[in-house]
Amino acid sequence: MSHTFGIRQAQKQKTRQALLDAALGLLEEQSLSSLGLREVTRAVGVAPTAFYRHFRSTADLGVALVEEALGSLHPMIRTTVTNADSSEERITRAVELIARHVSAYPAHVRFIARERHGGVQPVREAIRAQLVRFAEEVKAELAKDPESEGWNDDDLLMLAHLYVDQMLITASLFLEALEASDDERERVTQVATRQMRLISIGRHHWLG
Repeated sequence: MSHTFGIRQAQKQKTRQALLDAALGLLEEQSLSSLGLREVTRAVGVAPTAFYRHFRSTADLGVALVEEALGSLHPMIRTTVTNADSSEERITRAVELIARHVSAYPAHVRFIARERHGGVQPVREAIRAQLVRFAEEVKAELAKDPESEGWNDDDLLMLAHLYVDQMLITASLFLEALEASDDERERVTQVATRQMRLISIGRHHWLG
């Protein structure tokens, strides 16, 4: 019986992932607010009623896509920020991480970029919650820097949000350059590095 249950759970997870993958593919051409569950189930080859075994609505599916797109980035962001010998090393790591992630998961990045200000409130809120979590994690690491001595929590959180917002902008730049030449991608890398460096310089001269 346990073996049969395991097989059913594996099949259920496989169908759930197929629905997520199909939705992500369809969302390359449209927004989540216009996506119909019948489109998704048709793409997977299951009955529309099967959708509700996995998601309450397309908004619920969208929230799951947010978790899939951003959830796995938390440990990578912490690794990027932690143990850097200097701000310059931290910036270099961050830009390299973003470039790799955009190259590996362009559809996820495009989905987040579009739906961050899209028409589906639960998805907007899920994205916002993830970004707030990123900022809190970056703030916790920045607080360990000797440079942060004398900074209050509000200012550190503001700085962390600046870095997170800039990482999103950088992701968009790399997304636009996906099909571009090596020279153009290198130009994006240089621009992104300079923009983050500007935030870092501002940090050194912040007077509160």
